[in-house]
Amino acid sequence: MAQHQQLRNKMVTQTMTKKTILKSVTVNLVTLFLFCLLITPAVQAKVFNAKTFTLDNGLEVVVVENDRAPVITHMIWYKVGAADEIAGFSGMAHYLEHLLFKGTEKVASGDFSKIVKQNGGNDNAFTSYDYTAYFQSISNDHLEKMMEMEADRMMNAKPPATHYTSEKNVVLEERRQNTENDPRALFNEQMRSMLFVNHPYGTPIIGWMDEIKTYEWKDVKEFYDKWYAPNNAVLVISGAVTVGQVKKLAEKTYGTLPRKDIPKRNRPVLPPSIAETELHMEHSSIHQASFQRSYLVPSYATNRKDALALDILQEILSGGPTARLYKSLVIEQKIAISAGLSYSSDGLDYGSLWIYGKPTKYKTLTDVKNALMIEIQKVIDNGVTEQEVLDAIRRVQDSAVYNRDSLAGPAMIIGRGLTTGQNLDSIENWPEDIAAITVQDVQNAAQKYLNSHSPWIRAPISGFISPKILEGETK
Repeated sequence: MAQHQQLRNKMVTQTMTKKTILKSVTVNLVTLFLFCLLITPAVQAKVFNAKTFTLDNGLEVVVVENDRAPVITHMIWYKVGAADEIAGFSGMAHYLEHLLFKGTEKVASGDFSKIVKQNGGNDNAFTSYDYTAYFQSISNDHLEKMMEMEADRMMNAKPPATHYTSEKNVVLEERRQNTENDPRALFNEQMRSMLFVNHPYGTPIIGWMDEIKTYEWKDVKEFYDKWYAPNNAVLVISGAVTVGQVKKLAEKTYGTLPRKDIPKRNRPVLPPSIAETELHMEHSSIHQASFQRSYLVPSYATNRKDALALDILQEILSGGPTARLYKSLVIEQKIAISAGLSYSSDGLDYGSLWIYGKPTKYKTLTDVKNALMIEIQKVIDNGVTEQEVLDAIRRVQDSAVYNRDSLAGPAMIIGRGLTTGQNLDSIENWPEDIAAITVQDVQNAAQKYLNSHSPWIRAPISGFISPKILEGETK
């Protein structure tokens, strides 16, 4: 499972920023549920028993009460991300996230995080394709201060001019270190751009290097003024606080902000393709060859039932050392040293699914590819067993036991869901819905989305990465 998660985070995309301690925002909804669910298929109960209300200015507020410790997680989620940027200004949403830590008229540059830390808390932020979020975890007696500061920077950001260039350089260095200097990251970035042709999901969240250099604060402020508003945000608070307390404080802080006319999020449609694409790369810094293949699939927002089925398929094929792919390719056939499948399900427009493997010393990338394709075809042709489905459902639910009382987990799950097309009921009822998935549902999903001979919208993209053999060296 650790190998599975590590490769998933590497392959899918850069969904978090320099400021985040949550480096796997690409984690899909199922993985996040594992942090805080404790419910069996037979028990039809809500996961969080969250309470919600909406302020007069349109701010949606969700409260998850948990009084086991006198602490809270306070998160503000904006329904805007990298996919909402103007063409040619890639990385702007991420750059804005950086600049929102550089002060307002009330809070000096850098003081936001200092105040949080001085009061014993921690804060951070992250940008994804469909949302941008800011959070603090701190003792509950400081909640009002956190709400006051966050409400202030929702509309009053005023970074000093000296930080425009310096923070731009921070972002450029972040891209340089995490992508430009990593051939695997560059390769995965290129694969994603091929999968999401004519769609902003194919553009890296951090932006293209040349485009990051072009825009100025006036461009970023226009983006900020357009999208940052209470009626385009979701406030989620989890911890030792009541909904009554939150409502009183929310009206006092966020409730004074005016609503705005938020533009419609117009996204381009992916053009169909029937021809498979292969990318090949050799690089001297690569020491282990690897194969990966990406498929366009639906997300929870676009087809919930099929997304649930794909989540179960992921668990059956890649849910640990006894799962089908690892057991077949690594243990039994000894073709690969690792193999798995990763499903990213939280996109507002589309999801993506990746299969991957690394060959053993005496096997080739083609051997790995063929073996993976055989396993996928088995599911398409013969389906999965009733026991496999029941075991998969039980595993994803049982894994939650150890983290039932996480504070950040509920806020992450709810905020992510509400900013990517879901509603609170669908989030709360996830365990019941996942338990209803059948053997036929899983096979139908595999047939519809993983059949290379009849691709769904776009044919899959295959990637082959190999070490580059320099002159004088031997394999």
